[in-house]
Amino acid sequence: MAKDFKESVENMGKKVKKLGALKLILLVIMVVGTVCSFVFYDYFFGAESVFSTAPTDNGFVNGLWFSIPKLIRAIQIITIVSVIATFVLFLINKFLVKNNREVTVANLLGSIIKWVTVVILVISVLAVWGVDTTALITGAGVITLIVGLGMQSLISDVVAGLFIVFENEFNVGDIVTIDGFRGEVVSIGIRTTKLKALGNIKIFNNSQIKGILNQTVEESTVKSYISIEYGESLARVETVIKNNLPAVTFNGLIGQMTYEGVSELGESGVTLQFSAQCNENDIFEVQRNMNRSLKIMFDDNGITIPFNQLVVYNK
Repeated sequence: MAKDFKESVENMGKKVKKLGALKLILLVIMVVGTVCSFVFYDYFFGAESVFSTAPTDNGFVNGLWFSIPKLIRAIQIITIVSVIATFVLFLINKFLVKNNREVTVANLLGSIIKWVTVVILVISVLAVWGVDTTALITGAGVITLIVGLGMQSLISDVVAGLFIVFENEFNVGDIVTIDGFRGEVVSIGIRTTKLKALGNIKIFNNSQIKGILNQTVEESTVKSYISIEYGESLARVETVIKNNLPAVTFNGLIGQMTYEGVSELGESGVTLQFSAQCNENDIFEVQRNMNRSLKIMFDDNGITIPFNQLVVYNK
């Protein structure tokens, strides 16, 4: 689990730090251009700007010429907002990667920041080009209301996702069971939650997640049931267990395996119950190791495990 968590943290860092050669070069060019536009502000936007007079008699060409300052302002806005958003994402992923809880919050905040950044850029760039953003925002509010009435499930997913994260019900890296599906949480998004198990990814809408069983909050308990024949002396078997069980150890075991007594008086044998503590990620491996270790211990001490057999009597 620690290895998977470390890999997820490294992947998050790569997404923020390594933007890709093309994106990084483009961002650097935009930053340099924005700095130059502020240094030569009067040349681009002043009263005596080169763009204040028509260079030709062609109306179309002149229109494009006069639009260059607006284009430069749009690039300034895109550059400044992008740099701020990238810096904020870098800080979030730099300081919120100490545990699963912080990784989950970082993922959610990253998604929110990206969506907010896109909205701010669209509104700001349209304002530069002379679009009445007040009317646009008002109209968008009405449209949002209309669309929202028809997208109640989406809104429910978003609200449920926020509650999942901020109420800390489960985090990325936890082992949970949702609607009968047990898996590791690999992503908690605004709308969906993804679980991974046996190479499969199960996607749940956040609003449909009910009755969550979080199996990583505390150490998990593994139980093993092994039968002995009725002919075996229970007192002798328990003495063997007392003397040998403390020395039994294997990978994934936390503490010592314990003997909990007689679980059942079956048809062909007496069933003994054993238990052990482990991390939920290791539960199946520990279960197999328990059965193997107990079988070897019984074999070494001549304790017979019953099996189904047919006895035929001739009259």
